[in-house]
Parts: sequence; structure tokens; C-alpha cells
Amino acid sequence: MDQAEQLRNIIKANSMPRRPLARVITVTSGKGGVGKSNTSINLALQFKQMGQRVIILDADFGLANIEIMFGAVPRFNLYDLIYQGKNIKDIITWGQGGVGFISGGSGISNMGDLSREYLIYIIQNLAELDSLADIIIVDTGAGISDSVLEFLVASGEVLLVTTPEPTSITDSYSLLKKLNKHPRFSSNETKIKVIANMVRNTAEGETLYHKLNAVVSRYLKLPIFYLGSVPSDKELEDAVRQQMPVSLKSPMAKSSIAYQEIAGKLMSKDVSGDVPRRGMAAFFSHIIKSKKTS
Repeated sequence: MDQAEQLRNIIKANSMPRRPLARVITVTSGKGGVGKSNTSINLALQFKQMGQRVIILDADFGLANIEIMFGAVPRFNLYDLIYQGKNIKDIITWGQGGVGFISGGSGISNMGDLSREYLIYIIQNLAELDSLADIIIVDTGAGISDSVLEFLVASGEVLLVTTPEPTSITDSYSLLKKLNKHPRFSSNETKIKVIANMVRNTAEGETLYHKLNAVVSRYLKLPIFYLGSVPSDKELEDAVRQQMPVSLKSPMAKSSIAYQEIAGKLMSKDVSGDVPRRGMAAFFSHIIKSKKTS
């Protein structure tokens, strides 16, 4: 039995019905500065208020946006799990509102070089997240790097955050174009959902989506779905400066209510029912596979 077969067996064993699989939602953007990490945190808090257990994986390596916005410094990160023998519970930091987060560190980039024993250890630990969370949000880096694309391909559910700025729409299209060309991407297995951020009103958000959808449908033949919009909001800006999520600082702010509505849509059966729950072992198996074959 070769190493790949052994890893598949481990993943299969950790996907058996004895343990419910977490819903993995990956949040991304075509460029920086569009509010991607704010979206991740505030949706996580809204899910938590709906009774869901939520953990965020900060995969925006080197920037540590999640911990900055939570005002919390993690003792350990994913690197410590991979290389320092820490277990999954050691590397979870609990932020405001009862949402956990894991800092990615720089560990994932070298996962393809690890031995079979290390990979087994990592996958078994990551599979434990399915017993600790109902929803796992992966906050990627911004842009169209290969590492970002690997996270998107591995996810069954991608939230694309964009703004009315022409450069943001163009970069969102570029990201989708490159993702669509990825050899392991399948629109049947990965659902792409758009959030229009920093809009003046709901009409501007809908117009933004229709512009993006028109070119994506025509040139990429790729289905994308609209989740809704988040308005420009001074209370959100104030919350960011105070390192506190707006959903906690100002629950009745326009942006907080918008996040609540989007989270409600994601939890509705119409939206959540068409997304298979893969769990974290299967999610990371895609990442490891890409490292082994690259």
C-alpha cells in the first residue's frame, strides 16, 4: 500500500458517520482591502449567535488579520501542530464572542515535504476539529496566488467578497478565471457565492453582482450566486480601530444587521442543503495532494 492510499484510508476513517463533519466555508477576495477578514469574523459571530460552534482558520499567512481584529495573541499556531508536536486544542485561541481561531503561521506551505507519519498525525488532529466546530471558516489571503487557489479548490463553499470599485470587480473576475482553469476545480463540487461589501445601498450591491455575473457567465460559463450586501458603515470603521468586531460592539449597526441577514441565508436549507459537508480531513487532503503532485 503506497503513502497516498494510506492517507486516503485515514481520511475515509475520519469521515465515517460516528462523527458529524463540519461545514467548511472559505472566504476570499481578488484584492486586499475589501473587508474579507471583517466578513469572516462577523459571519462567525453571527453563526455563533445562532447556536453554531465556530472556528476560524486564518490562512492569510504573515498578516495575522484575525488575531489583530480580535485583539488576541495566540500562543501557538498551525506550524506548532505540524512541527512542534502540539495538538489541535493547543493551537485554538478563543476570541471575543466565543469564536475560536487558529493562526496558520507558515506551516501549510511545507506540508508536501512531510513524511507519512507526520501527515497521519496532522490529518488525525485536524479531523478533531469536526468534533469541536459545526462551521469552520477559512480566511484566505487576498489575490490569486497558487496557495489561495488551493484553498478554494479544496472547499465546497467559497464566499467571494468584492466592492463596487472597478479594480475590485476586475480582480474578482481574474480570480474566478484562474480558479476556473485549475485542473482540480469543479463547479459541481465548489459553490461560489458573492458578497458585495462597502456599498451605498442594496441596489448598488445588486448592480455590482449583475455586472460580475454577466462577464463570468459569458466568458467562464461559471455559476455564481448572490448572498447579499454589506453597507459602508462608520460604526464598522470605529469597531475596527478599537479591535472589536462590529457585530459585538454595535449589534444594531447597519453592517451588523447585514452580516446577520447573510448568515441567516447561509443557514437556510435552500442555501446550506446543496453543500456537502467534507470535514477538515478531506479539506486538507486536497492541500496535501496538491503539494505532493506539484
